[in-house]
Amino acid sequence: MSSESLPGQLSGRGHIEIEGVSKVFASMAGDITALERIDFDIASREFVSIVGPSGCGKSTLLRCIGGLIPVSDGAIRIGGDVVTEPDPRIGYVFQKAVLLPWRTVENNVLLPFEIKGKPSSADRAKAQEVLEMVGLWEYHKHRPGELSGGMQQRVSVARALVTQPSILLMDEPFGALDAQTRDSMNVELLRIWQEAQTTVVFVTHDIGEAVFLSDRIMVMAARPGRVHDVIDVDIERPRSFEKVEADERFWALRQRIREELH
Repeated sequence: MSSESLPGQLSGRGHIEIEGVSKVFASMAGDITALERIDFDIASREFVSIVGPSGCGKSTLLRCIGGLIPVSDGAIRIGGDVVTEPDPRIGYVFQKAVLLPWRTVENNVLLPFEIKGKPSSADRAKAQEVLEMVGLWEYHKHRPGELSGGMQQRVSVARALVTQPSILLMDEPFGALDAQTRDSMNVELLRIWQEAQTTVVFVTHDIGEAVFLSDRIMVMAARPGRVHDVIDVDIERPRSFEKVEADERFWALRQRIREELH
């Protein structure tokens, strides 16, 4: 991390250990190696972004961390436990909000509880808490089609946070938004992350976004996907766009990453 780790960060529930991970997909044309011997540790409550060229395995690595697909070699551990299946300690936010259009905002957020049974009063109180955290409680009776794209993504983030996961995996969550909305969502995400104290692993193609948000940035090389470099972002928090964009370190980091990607 860019600063000293806090007590418990290297052994907490949100600590991710990626040890020699490879992923091979079988195809009729022959095996395709998507990931090759990835070694990387992410501390609890750290914000790490992953950048790299298209097809380098960023999303594949995220799905392996989330237990959505198995690794071919190596191991991923969360809080010391080997990942073999989807883990309730993990929340997932995709590029699209993937909300059920016939359900209200509140009922979309309650969905993780409904899968396990009838939501309790405590579950409903938690749904209200996270919707207040993302600034959307006043819209809890609205349906997704009545909200903007940025608001829909905030509902998606709230649904991912409602079960209080120790890890939040985000796969280009703001890629489909316009530039102004995307900037607003980045600021909002930092606020939510600092309040929720969740480990975040964030995939993006936007170098500036990665620098603005992250403690560290993993730069991946093209297929087979592997770690090309790990960059500390030594820009103090809290951050604002005005403060960060006036910092020459922001521009130096952007240029360094751009050169490494090319």
